Amino acid sequence: MTYAQSVEYLLGLGHETVSIKLGLETIRALLHELCHPHQMLRTVHIAGTNGKGSTAAMVAEMADAEGLRTGLYTSPHLVEITERISINGKRIDHNDFARLASRVRIASENLVHRGSLPAPPSFFEQVTAIAFCYFAESKIDVEVLEVGLGGRLDATNICRPEVCAITPISGDHQSYLGHSISEIAFEKAGIIKPGVRVVSAPQSVEAMDVIERRCRELHAPLIIAQNEPRIEASEDGFFRMSLRTSLNEYDVKLGLRGRHQVTNALVAIHLAELLRFRKSSIEAGLKNVQWRGRLDLIRRKGKAALLIDGAHNPEGSKTLRSFIDEFYPLASTPVTLVFGAMSDKALDEMIRTLFPAAQRRIAVPIDNPRSVDPHVIVRVAGDQGYDATAAKDSREGLRLADDLTPENGLVCVCGSLYLVGEMYDLPEGREGRREEGK
Repeated sequence: MTYAQSVEYLLGLGHETVSIKLGLETIRALLHELCHPHQMLRTVHIAGTNGKGSTAAMVAEMADAEGLRTGLYTSPHLVEITERISINGKRIDHNDFARLASRVRIASENLVHRGSLPAPPSFFEQVTAIAFCYFAESKIDVEVLEVGLGGRLDATNICRPEVCAITPISGDHQSYLGHSISEIAFEKAGIIKPGVRVVSAPQSVEAMDVIERRCRELHAPLIIAQNEPRIEASEDGFFRMSLRTSLNEYDVKLGLRGRHQVTNALVAIHLAELLRFRKSSIEAGLKNVQWRGRLDLIRRKGKAALLIDGAHNPEGSKTLRSFIDEFYPLASTPVTLVFGAMSDKALDEMIRTLFPAAQRRIAVPIDNPRSVDPHVIVRVAGDQGYDATAAKDSREGLRLADDLTPENGLVCVCGSLYLVGEMYDLPEGREGRREEGK
């Protein structure tokens, strides 16, 4: 297959969330057919509701600074599927992706033909297999894996980690993971393996009880990243943190914007110390890390600044709201919200959290079968007392926002990582100067 054909084939397997198949039987059979590439890799495995991608990016950047050949596997992608698989910050190229996608497809079809599987592995299972094959043949030193959904039954959980981590847990994907924090935590804690060291962010009592019980059952040493660093905010939304662990003292300005990244950085620091990374590598990784779609601020000539953030669940919405309130309060900054969401999200709660932070609100559809109709968003917002306007697509939504927002204001695009991807794919979303905290 060519690259275009491989992408068409994978997308033809069904949307990764709509057609998701939780369980390890299929990925185990597929990787057996591919000669177990995942068993050749030194692995860091990261689960959680929010912050797992940012934490994975931090650890990967630290490993890069340590001089290691480092693979990073994340999901979902924002614009192009190759974003999910990278080595030392360089994405897998189209030729390698197509070659390995063809190999994984042949293995999948052979399993179905022999009756070993009733149907081909899913989109996510096949892309995960592509990542394992790429990392194995590239002879990387370490791979950092972000869980796709949940943990216990996620395809990445076939790995044999050296260390694993659980970032903050909150409500999301309840139709798959359960409706209580305890049920969701049980799925996330499913990545814990016998004797493997675990780092956890501070959690609610319900979530921590589940994690601690799982660690005791599997004799897995647990570190809770509950250090209390000194933090200092800068006007651009970045934070400097200073702290002491049992091994080192750190003083560094984080490369990712937002107060919540301090928690993610604490988890990443403890993971890196377990991996015996040098202090200089840890600080360099925290300083240099970049992660698109997370409080990404783009300055544009003659237009309002553009803030792009996933904020795709209630906890992520609260994080974004706190950031806007702290750095772009309505009393001093005209804010326009461009909002779209998936139908399985807590729409009422997300609107209740985000819409008061803006003077103008534009609802947009997302090119995704799970997208909420923007007129539904307008109706729900109206029921809560907030005016909103429906746009026909994300391009029109951004154009309306730019027309409504003065140059000294802020246009904030949020509600879904899929919307973030659409925004980056627009010329209007690519223009300007991206601000980095270095």
